[in-house]
Amino acid sequence: MSKLRSASVLFVPALLTACASATPATRADAPSAGVVIDVPTIKHPQEETPAWWYRDGAAQAAQRGAASGKAKNVILFVGDGMSLTTVAAARILAGQLKGTPGEENRLSWERFPATALSKTYNTDAQTPDSAGTMTAMATGVKTRAGVLSVGQKPARGDCAGAQATPLLTLWELAAGSGLATGVVTTTRVTHATPGATFSHSADRNWENDMDLPDKAKAQGCTDIARQMIESPYGNGPDVLMGGGRGNFMTVEQRDPEYDDKVGQRLDGRDLIATWKQRHPGGEYVWNAKQFAAAPKDQPLFGLFEPDHMQFDHDRPQDGAGEPSLAEMTVAAIERLQRIKGDKGFVLLVEGGRIDHAHHMGNAYRALTDTIALSEAVEAANKATSADDTLILVTADHSHTLSFVGYPVRGNPMLGKVRGTSGEDGDANDYARDALGKPYTTLNYSNGPGYTGASSQQAEGPHTFPHTASGMQEIEKGRPDLTKVDTQAPDYMQEALVPTSSETHGGDDVGIWARGPGSGAVRGSVEQNTIYHFMLQSIPTLRAALCAKGDCDANKVPVMLPKADDFKSK
Repeated sequence: MSKLRSASVLFVPALLTACASATPATRADAPSAGVVIDVPTIKHPQEETPAWWYRDGAAQAAQRGAASGKAKNVILFVGDGMSLTTVAAARILAGQLKGTPGEENRLSWERFPATALSKTYNTDAQTPDSAGTMTAMATGVKTRAGVLSVGQKPARGDCAGAQATPLLTLWELAAGSGLATGVVTTTRVTHATPGATFSHSADRNWENDMDLPDKAKAQGCTDIARQMIESPYGNGPDVLMGGGRGNFMTVEQRDPEYDDKVGQRLDGRDLIATWKQRHPGGEYVWNAKQFAAAPKDQPLFGLFEPDHMQFDHDRPQDGAGEPSLAEMTVAAIERLQRIKGDKGFVLLVEGGRIDHAHHMGNAYRALTDTIALSEAVEAANKATSADDTLILVTADHSHTLSFVGYPVRGNPMLGKVRGTSGEDGDANDYARDALGKPYTTLNYSNGPGYTGASSQQAEGPHTFPHTASGMQEIEKGRPDLTKVDTQAPDYMQEALVPTSSETHGGDDVGIWARGPGSGAVRGSVEQNTIYHFMLQSIPTLRAALCAKGDCDANKVPVMLPKADDFKSK
């Protein structure tokens, strides 16, 4: 026995060594020794400042070894509103759509080697919004809800205050340092998440000049669309795709797809023409045919709807045709790898309408848009190498979707619970509530799915879209769902509390990563640390900040960068 035991002891390390040698990508993703950065102890929230948030985020990333990464490119995927419950439900639904029970399935990013949790609160809000959360990820600094890439001190809507506290974003730093940059979304490209990459705004709703209050105009604030196109950092985004055509066109310009729509700008600025002037050789497209024909080695500007793009479920019915999120992702990567002399790129890809479907109380569209995001991540994984490209997948915030009951293995994800309301029961029969009625696996804590009557729909199960107003108390009790097709795309899950729009949730969201520097993505971190994971993994951008004196002795950027340092001369 002693000889056998000794042989086993020798064999196991040898086997582990052989496995490690055979999988260099895994070794590159492994956690690395980090460095300790001192962070002052402060009173929250009174003593919080942008400089403190920046240093604290840098310390969390550096302690985990992010600075050992040697990435040339970074891709940040944001599933807007993609709670952990959303991920679990989409995973199962995706598997079931392939004919399997579903629970054993994995979404593309769930195969990545590194995982962490992100704390999403804003500086003034326990449950956050997308503007404050994306600002944290884009700038390394937490801020208040409703503002884009400005510090937390000025109140929302304070134009002068926002102008005094601009926060340099990773996209601006990259563009100002000669790297290619891209922004891809299924929302308007001026919406909160994409808007935080190349704009600084006291209010996320200032998307075009019509949205700006007169006082803000008098103080010199400009709208988000204009900032995105006229960015003083490099040439702004080299690839920009999503919806929101109306914010870039004048009221004199008729929409090319819808005869009854015109642009929304009153200032006479044709921002599409401005983008073309700033990107000679670049292509502007607004439909699927133009998108497919665009040159793959030139900048690309795509605006596929006047407002948000279609939900993925509804996309095939679009008259002009819209590319999928995966197709836009691959198109962005193809171009960003070729322009700017292949110096590297920073790309945001947002599955933005996951959030909208949740707000509208429709789990079907939220989950199918999550599956579309998974397909986009897989496409990016195949189009890039883990040797030089860091991919991060996360969400900006959560939602109130719940996964309840004791459904049996393989129970339809959007169906009614079969099994029991306890821990054992008949797998062939519906579980019943205390009143004897079946219920669904998924529901919402609040939202327009509340089954009382409204001005738009009668009492009972509601149908998407339900723009709820005039809501009334439930008079007949919970509806009997026995004969209701809860798997139909337009079925709206029941909500406990009646609200016209379902709300965000304050719980943590996931972070998944692969590629250089991804070994640092572990544990529980503040959301602004995501920026520092990305920044510290890119030697080119670290060096750019160190050259401005923003680094410590370990060559880790710890000082809040000055926005003016990277503007084009």
